[in-house]
Amino acid sequence: MQRRRFLKHGFALSAGALATGLPGPARVALAQAQPKWRTFEVLSKIEPAAPSGVTRAWIPVPLLGETDYFRRLGDTWKGNAAVMRLERDPKYDAGFVYAEWPGTEKAPVIEITSKFSTRDRVVDVSRPPAAAAREDAAVLRKYLEPTALLPTDGIVRETAQQIVKGRGTELAKAKAIYDWTVDNTFRDPKVKGCGLGDIKTMLETRYLGGKCADLNALYVGLARAAGLPARDVYGVRCADSGEFKSLGKGGDISRAQHCRAEVYLTGYGWVPVDPADVRKVVLEEKAGGNLPLTDPAVQKARAKLFGAWEMNWLAYNYAHDLKLPNSQGKPIVFLMYPQAETANERKDSLDPAAFRYTISSKELSA
Repeated sequence: MQRRRFLKHGFALSAGALATGLPGPARVALAQAQPKWRTFEVLSKIEPAAPSGVTRAWIPVPLLGETDYFRRLGDTWKGNAAVMRLERDPKYDAGFVYAEWPGTEKAPVIEITSKFSTRDRVVDVSRPPAAAAREDAAVLRKYLEPTALLPTDGIVRETAQQIVKGRGTELAKAKAIYDWTVDNTFRDPKVKGCGLGDIKTMLETRYLGGKCADLNALYVGLARAAGLPARDVYGVRCADSGEFKSLGKGGDISRAQHCRAEVYLTGYGWVPVDPADVRKVVLEEKAGGNLPLTDPAVQKARAKLFGAWEMNWLAYNYAHDLKLPNSQGKPIVFLMYPQAETANERKDSLDPAAFRYTISSKELSA
């Protein structure tokens, strides 16, 4: 067995670190007000079925950059691949382990263990924070750009302009797009996986049903078209929710992938949003589903998910249209699931049993 270790990245300054100059009682009060950190371990086991010729796999790992809600604690991996290494996409800084097996290997396997800490994320949109982080201008320009399935012209721009008409501030525009997305979309349980996020087709056909990668992509595309930097954040649920039974999953999380969204507002920084999960509460929170938007549970989710995320969720990356290194296939729309190819085919990442992969999570501390 080969085994390699990726060392921890440096931690970003937290609010607590920035407050070290405060008097003792003030530091204690600030620490008590901050959400508590929780530590998790996620194990991804990849065993590509029916190998033929050279077999390759690309497995996402936790967000490479540190944030105020996420701390990376490192990845380890082991397996029988001839090549196993951490790689990152140069545009989006998406991290993944690349593995490659020769044609002689008939039982390819790799196991990746990722450890990380998270804490619930809250941005008070009623007032700008005292010391909001400023984003680099080049990063903001990147998250205004169109992608293959997120155009910012044509019907997307026209729809965005209609939604934000008369809204004079960035916050008002962002909230208007959020409300429009919640009011006009629906969760479609027939959609495979998390969907693809083909927002032009959604708007042209007026079929606004889908799952998280559809509905949150719609928010992101409309925000960009309205001049607001926005991005999808691809990841996976890793624990039960303390608030909504439909918005959590622990243990076997092989099918628990979930895409979220962020919008950048001057003075606030990156603001978390998740209109797709509001629609998941509508459909799945109570037996029978299809709750009205006036239901108390839906209203609670709607209020919370513009400005806050419960962090029972692992963030992977922000990448779109990703060309996998050494892949024979086309670029993938996003990297939220393990990927693998043999000489004959690209495996169906939405079918863990046929592809043969499992992902499991457990909490190490709370």
